[in-house]
Amino acid sequence: MDWLDILRRIESGEDDRTEFKRGAGDLKPIGRAIAAFANSDGGIIMLGVDDIGTIVGVREAPDSVTERLTACLQSGLSAPVQARIGRNLDPLGWVHWIEVPRQRGFEPLRHEGRVLVRRGRANGEPSPAELQDMYNAFGCIMTEERTIDAARLDSIDFQAFREYLGWLGLDVAGEPQPDPESDLRARGVVTDIGGETRATLYGVLAFGRTPQSYPQTRSFFVECVAYGGNDQSAEVLQAAEGKGRIHEQVERAVGWLMGLRRNESLRGLTREDVPLVPVAAAREVLVNAVAHRDYAITGSKILVEVFLDRVVVTSPGSLPNGLTIESVVRGGNPRSRNESMANFLVSARKMEQRGRGWPIVRRAMSRHNGTEPEILEDRSARFVRVTLRLGSGRPDGGPEGG
Repeated sequence: MDWLDILRRIESGEDDRTEFKRGAGDLKPIGRAIAAFANSDGGIIMLGVDDIGTIVGVREAPDSVTERLTACLQSGLSAPVQARIGRNLDPLGWVHWIEVPRQRGFEPLRHEGRVLVRRGRANGEPSPAELQDMYNAFGCIMTEERTIDAARLDSIDFQAFREYLGWLGLDVAGEPQPDPESDLRARGVVTDIGGETRATLYGVLAFGRTPQSYPQTRSFFVECVAYGGNDQSAEVLQAAEGKGRIHEQVERAVGWLMGLRRNESLRGLTREDVPLVPVAAAREVLVNAVAHRDYAITGSKILVEVFLDRVVVTSPGSLPNGLTIESVVRGGNPRSRNESMANFLVSARKMEQRGRGWPIVRRAMSRHNGTEPEILEDRSARFVRVTLRLGSGRPDGGPEGG
């Protein structure tokens, strides 16, 4: 793009593919604009032009500006950006520009950890549905059978896999034993791609040494937050992350939940602690969230939120394979989006006999405090949410009513 093209764009004003910046002193808004254009249809950022299209010039030395912009493009975002930089000395001062193409890569570009998109003349974060559409457009449609490029054979913990075989009742000590690699392939833990052995998503999340260490899997865990009120505007009292393999995620999230404020009750002369929600209900809700979440939604985590009046578990994705709320509540035939992961959790004794999950939750909550669990599916926003009702009190270990 030459100077005459730049002048025409300035005359046309800001739009969905053009943004003006007065100067180059603060690179953060420039970085945000680069990310937004790269994740959308591309665009051009002009420095030394004010919001109404008047050239005001950049006062900083032009070579210094070019160096700083080059550094921003190379290391200021989640991946290098192959953009073109130009500049021209106008009678009113230096004008610099950055031509940003649409990003082509594994996933959307991030600035300071945030995915941004261009909407009209503004840059903002996409909605959950928009974010998923972006990941799909970038070719990142994760299923449990999909391989993780950077996860190879040595990414799998063989001892963890042998322990799993023991859960299945197989003899892992006797001789002869099948070749370990062949066993891993036969069970969908690894597969061969282009002559190289790579771990699948199922293999990484069930047996991986560091399950959340890959770009594709970094959001595949359970985020836990306890609030001091009844909505997200309240003070955050506690927060934790349930990371690790899928059965470890369940254990850690349930352990965190059981460690929050407990009510006291008297049974005869004995004082007993009563958890916020029964462990059976918490485990069943969480194990189903982990087993059945939509792993194609790579930008979202399972979220456990504890408010003064309820525990809410939100899992990315809609109900799998045509299931409805009615069939879930009635304990209908189980249908898994992630069959291998669900079977793994059954073998790990984290999941009850499949199809009985909701009846178990209902019975546990009825015995606990007489409440009915609630389940909501939002297909447009792509989440399933389960709510377990509580009594009053503070979910921080403090006194009730505090």
